[in-house]
Amino acid sequence: MDPLEILGFVTGAVCVWLAARENVWTFPVGIANNVVFAVLFVGSGLYAGAALQVVYLVLGVLGWWWWVRGGEDRGPLTVRTAPRWAWPVAVVAALTATAVLTWVLGTWTDSTVPFWDGLTTGLSLVAQLMLNRKWIGTWYVWILTDVLLVGLYVGLGLYVTAALYLLFIGLCVHGLRTWRRAAAVGAAADATPAGTPPSAHADAGVGPA
Repeated sequence: MDPLEILGFVTGAVCVWLAARENVWTFPVGIANNVVFAVLFVGSGLYAGAALQVVYLVLGVLGWWWWVRGGEDRGPLTVRTAPRWAWPVAVVAALTATAVLTWVLGTWTDSTVPFWDGLTTGLSLVAQLMLNRKWIGTWYVWILTDVLLVGLYVGLGLYVTAALYLLFIGLCVHGLRTWRRAAAVGAAADATPAGTPPSAHADAGVGPA
């Protein structure tokens, strides 16, 4: 059992758990996770996955800033649904990234899985950008990506990492449910006239656990 896989397991699980709870500490923990997996993936020949970790690190810093200062009046971001234009853009971006990365990996590296490496990389980038903006749709993209990654890692013999991504799927489902509740509570609060006592618009739902 590779110590790097174990460290990646722990930091990765904590990172997703914190994201599901809208905790900004997800970003520094995620950056540590990126470093671990970059080293692990280079050793396994997953070059796109390794390069993705570097991109994640940059996106993590950007997401950290957005979560704290990217909302209205430079305040914290709030959970919301993705705008309508975001989905077609996300599909085109993921397909384009997949095509480019598949060609690059198949032409210039000894990767044995250029298509799957490229596809999961493209989807992961889209999911991370959506997470950075606190769009609920991020969890749908992460769930799809993690299902594909479980199969990829099992095929490469990275069983601990595959188990981690099975856990990720459960955490993503939890994150989806939590963020949807948070968005519903926020929408109810926005729809309440100013000066209305909180008890007048309280409902049975709860915010993020």
